[in-house]
Amino acid sequence: MFLRRVFYRWQFLAVLVLPAWLLIGASLFKSSGWAVLGSFFGGIVLGLGLLAVALLFFARTEVRLERAVSWRDVGVLTLWHALIVASGFTAGASWLPFLVVLVGLAAFWFAIWALFASARSRMQAMIVLIDETARGGAPTEPAAGEHSSPIGFEPTPDPSVIVVREKPKDT
Repeated sequence: MFLRRVFYRWQFLAVLVLPAWLLIGASLFKSSGWAVLGSFFGGIVLGLGLLAVALLFFARTEVRLERAVSWRDVGVLTLWHALIVASGFTAGASWLPFLVVLVGLAAFWFAIWALFASARSRMQAMIVLIDETARGGAPTEPAAGEHSSPIGFEPTPDPSVIVVREKPKDT
């Protein structure tokens, strides 16, 4: 859980740090002036891509509640960020920036897929809850590995009873 929380925080820092590293790496490792200029503009595009993927990960409810990305997210981010760091060290490898862009596009589509999969599972759980409540019975217990109910929805045994929970005043 610690590593997943570190990546949760790091993905937002990486939006600034990794593009800056590309510019610094191009300057330090004897690149031409055009390569440094290309790293500057490439860093801007890379920063926007990193921000888009980070926001797509952040859009998932379970990521926000746990303040941790999933292990799949960690794997995708590790691969992409390691390639970005490696491309800062290499001045003349033309295949590495191409690989960074390719993995970045894959990370973007993976983040979209994870967001839709998360929303689909929450919607299915909500439909089951509505269906069971409409039938007049309490929802059945979920199977192993399934969520008990969508986040924020806890059914009562009697659907005609509305439970309002009050928070005590802090004195």
